[in-house]
Amino acid sequence: MHNLRTASPTASAVNKNGDTILTWLLSSSVNEYQHNGLLCQRYNESDYLNQIAPSFSKRVRVVFEQSVQQHIDIWLASLSVTAGFSLLSRSNDLIGIEIATQQPLDELITAFAHTITQKGLAAELLVIGEPLPLLYQKGLLVMDMDSTAIQIECIDELAALAGVGEEVAAVTASAMRGELDFEQSLRLRVSKLANADAAIIDTLCKTLPLMPGLTAALEELQTNQWRVVVASGGFTPFVNHLMHLLKLDAAFANELVIEEGKLTGQVTGAVVDAQYKANVISKCAQKWQIAPGQIVAIGDGANDIPMIQAADLGVAFHAKPKLIAAANLAVSQLDLRALVFCLQG
Repeated sequence: MHNLRTASPTASAVNKNGDTILTWLLSSSVNEYQHNGLLCQRYNESDYLNQIAPSFSKRVRVVFEQSVQQHIDIWLASLSVTAGFSLLSRSNDLIGIEIATQQPLDELITAFAHTITQKGLAAELLVIGEPLPLLYQKGLLVMDMDSTAIQIECIDELAALAGVGEEVAAVTASAMRGELDFEQSLRLRVSKLANADAAIIDTLCKTLPLMPGLTAALEELQTNQWRVVVASGGFTPFVNHLMHLLKLDAAFANELVIEEGKLTGQVTGAVVDAQYKANVISKCAQKWQIAPGQIVAIGDGANDIPMIQAADLGVAFHAKPKLIAAANLAVSQLDLRALVFCLQG
C-alpha cells in the first residue's frame, strides 16, 4: 500500500507483538504499523516523487551501520507524528530508511543529535530539502581527491618523503589562517619540494590509501551509467593513478615540473583552484550531456565550496564547517558507502 493519504488508523497490521518501528521495517512484510496511536505506513522509495510527496513533503533519511540498530530503535521511539517509511535498498551493507511526514520533523532531528550524533555513533541523518538526483539514471559525480577520495593530503606526504614536512606544514597553517590564497599556498608548498627525487611520487602512488567505502560507492554508480570525475588541487600523477585504478572518466589536477629525475619546485599550466574545480562541473556535464538535476559534487574543504555549489547536489564529506554550511547534505560519521543513500532510488 503506497497511497498514504488513504491509510486508515484501524489497519489490521498493528503492533500486536510489541515490535518496534525498526523491527517492523526490517523484518516484516506488512505495510502498516501502529506507534503510540499513530499510523506508520510503508512505501516504495521509487514512489515518493509521484505518489507520496504531494501529501508528505517533509522527509529525512537515516543511514547507519547494523551495529547501532538498537540506538536507532530508541531514537525512532521519539516519533510523534503520522509518517510514511521506506526501506532504502542499495548495494552495500549500510541500512537506510526514509521518513516522510506532513509536519516538520524538528523534534526528531533534535533527538537524533542528542541520542546518536553526540555519542559519535555510526549513523547519519540526512535532511532532504530538494528533489534528489536519480540513482538509476545517468548522472555525473565530481569528487575532490585529498581527504575525500583518498585518506591523505598528497602534498603533505610528498613533503614528508622529501624531508621538508615541517616547512610545508607551516605554509599550510598560514593558508588556513587566511594569510595566503590557494594558488599562493600551492606554489609556496611546491617550492619546498625543489630538488627532491621524483621517485617519491611513484612511492606514494603505490601506497595511496583509498577512502573506505569509495570502491563500493563508485561501483554502484558506474553500474547505473554514472560518469565519475576527480577534480583536485593536488597533482596529476595521483589523480591519473586513481583514474586507472577506479576506471574514472576524467581527472583534473596540477602538474608538477620534473627535470632530470628531480622536482623543480614548480607547477606548470593552469592552476586547479576552487573556480577551476567548479568549471569542471559544467565542462563535463556538457561533454556527456548530463541532464539537469543529475550532477553531484563531494569534497571536504573550503576550496570545494564553488564546486559543490555548481552541482545540483553538493555533499560535504567529513568536512570543514564552512563547507558543511554551503552543502546540501553532510556525511560526517559514515564512510563513502553513504553517498549512494544521498540519491533517489
